[in-house]
Amino acid sequence: MTEMVRKITLSRAVRTMQELFPEEYNFYPRSWVLPDEFAIFLAEVHLMKERNPSWKPTFIVKPDGGCQGDGIYLIKEPTDVRMTGSLHSRPAVVQEYISKPLLVDKLKFDIRLYVLLKSLEPLEIYVAKDGLSRFCTEPYQEPTLKNLHQVFMHLTNYSLNIHSGNFVHSDSCSTGSKRTFSSILSRLSASGVDIRKVWSDIISLVIKTVIAMVPELKVYYQSDIPARKPGPACFQILGFDILLMKNLKPILLEVNANPSMKIEHEKEVSPGVFEYLPSAVDEDVKVPVIRDTLRLVDPHKKKRKEESSPSRPTEEEEEAAASEDQEDLPSEGLMEKLELEPSRSPEPSMPALCLKQVFPKYAKQFGYLRLVDRIAALFLRFLGVKGTTKLGPTGFRTFVRNCKISNSGFSMAAADILYIDITRRSSGLGVDQRDAGMGLHAFVEAICFLAQRRYKSLSLHEQVELLVDFCEYNLAALDEKRLVAGRVAPERRAALVTCHQDRLHLSPAAHAAPRPTSPAAHKFVDYRSPRL
Repeated sequence: MTEMVRKITLSRAVRTMQELFPEEYNFYPRSWVLPDEFAIFLAEVHLMKERNPSWKPTFIVKPDGGCQGDGIYLIKEPTDVRMTGSLHSRPAVVQEYISKPLLVDKLKFDIRLYVLLKSLEPLEIYVAKDGLSRFCTEPYQEPTLKNLHQVFMHLTNYSLNIHSGNFVHSDSCSTGSKRTFSSILSRLSASGVDIRKVWSDIISLVIKTVIAMVPELKVYYQSDIPARKPGPACFQILGFDILLMKNLKPILLEVNANPSMKIEHEKEVSPGVFEYLPSAVDEDVKVPVIRDTLRLVDPHKKKRKEESSPSRPTEEEEEAAASEDQEDLPSEGLMEKLELEPSRSPEPSMPALCLKQVFPKYAKQFGYLRLVDRIAALFLRFLGVKGTTKLGPTGFRTFVRNCKISNSGFSMAAADILYIDITRRSSGLGVDQRDAGMGLHAFVEAICFLAQRRYKSLSLHEQVELLVDFCEYNLAALDEKRLVAGRVAPERRAALVTCHQDRLHLSPAAHAAPRPTSPAAHKFVDYRSPRL
C-alpha cells in the first residue's frame, strides 16, 4: 500500500482511468511525472495556452515520497521547476493547482477522510461518517508571483501550519485550525447547500479512487502474501485528502497509507520543553475509526455469532433482511442518494458504527469501472513465477498466443517488438526497479495499443472492453479444453496399457467424448471478425 499511494504511482493509476473513463475521473488534477515527462509537460502547457491565451495557471510540485508538506512548492511557469540533481534522485509529480477553493472564515482548508479497505477479494470499502477539516492559518488569496512562497496561505498540511503563530488549538470541534468535517457541513447546510449531494460526490470519489488502485494492489498482494484460504488476510486504514472547490466539487489531493492516529498535540511550555495535550477533535474522529475497524475485521466475530445463535433465521427474517438491503441500495443514476446515514450498532452495548460500507453496497453503480481489474487478472494469470511483479517476454508471448491475438496482421515477432518498446518506455516510471520486465502499467498500455488496432471507431474503453472480452472467451475455451482432456486422459491410460504375466498387451484407446457446446460459445462471435 505504501508503494501504491506514492504520488507517482497513484497519479499513474488515476491517469489510466482518466484515459478510459474521462468523465468519471475528472476529480483529479492534470498531472505530469518529473523528470521523465518534463518535455511533455512543457509541450502540453504551451499548447493549452495557445488555445486559451487568458489561461493563467499555477502548478504545484510534490516530491514522490514526500510527506507532511516537505519539498512542496508552487510555480507559475513550467520552466520554474527546480531541475536540480535531487529531482533525478527524488522524482516528483507536478499538478495544476486548484486556485478557487471553498473558503470558510476566509481560510482555505482540506478534508482528511478515513477509509477502511477491509479486503481486496472481495473488494470491501468503508468510509468514516466524519473527518477532519484542516485549515490554513493565513487568509487565502489566489496565487500570484508575490505570494507563491506563503505556505501558510496555500498549503493545508497540519504539520506545516502547526508552526504558524496564527494556529489555533481549540477544545471545540467547530472552531480553531482543526475542526470536524461535520461542523463544516452544518455551516454549509445552514446556508442552503445540499450536503447530501456533497457526501454523494465524496463517496463516489473514494470508490473510484480505490477501484483505480486495486489492480496494482492485487499484483503486490500476490507477490507478498502467501496463498491461503479465501477471505481477508490484511486490511488498511487510508487517509484521503480532499479539497472542496468553490462550486463544492471535491478534488482528490492525495491518499496516505499510514495516516496519523495521534489524539493529542504538542505544546511548548518553556523553551525546548513540550507537553502533550489532548485534542478533542482528533479524539472524536479517530477513536471511532479505530474502534470500528477492530470490530469489522475481527476474525472470530462470525464464529462467535454462529455459536451464540446456531438456529437458522426464519423466512420472515430473511425476507425482512432482503427488503432492508434493497432499500439501502439506491437505484442506478440516483447518485445524489449516496450518503453516510447513521448506522445501527450490531452490538447493543456498543456505540453506533461510524464506518459505513460503500462497496460492495454500491457495486451496481460502479462495477463497470473495474475494467483494469480484469486486465490485472489476465496479467496475473501469465505472470509465472510466484513472487514476481513483472511479466517476462515468454509470459507475454504466451498471453498473445493463448488469447489468439496473433494473426496475419500481427505476428509473434510484432508481439516481441511491442513488448520491448513498451517495457523500455515505461521502465523509467516503474516504482520497483529490482526486477526487469513488463509491469502491470506497461501491460495495460499494451492492451490499449492492441485494442485500438483491432477495434476501430469506438471509444478507448469500448475498444479495451471488447479485447478483454475476446481474451477471456479464448482463455475460458482453452481451460474447458484442458479440463475435458484431463478427464479423458486417465481413461486412456487405463485402456492403453495392461500388464499380464510379463506380457504387454496394447488395446485401442477409448475415444474422447465430444466436447459439450457452451451457451456462451456464440457470445463473442462478433469479436472474432475484426482483424489486426
